[in-house]
Amino acid sequence: MQREELYEEIDTQESITQKYLGLSLGKFFLLVSLIIALGIYLGILLYGTNSLEVLFGLQDYENYLQDEVARLKTDNAELQREYFELKEISAQ
Repeated sequence: MQREELYEEIDTQESITQKYLGLSLGKFFLLVSLIIALGIYLGILLYGTNSLEVLFGLQDYENYLQDEVARLKTDNAELQREYFELKEISAQ
């Protein structure tokens, strides 16, 4: 009988987290806090001002600018050729 009474007493003293998760209430709240903090940190990494989204956007913009520079160099070469042809014609 004493043994059964001890088991019943232990069962009533356990909190819900100890009963179902095997953790004390303090450890459970610490674990939940760490998970929330990690989630916030990952959210900032993915969507903040120094995020992957910003990095990918800047890489796209860099590619656009490099294409624009190449296009403008080509246009400049054509215009210079046309300028020198016109200058040659006007000199004659």
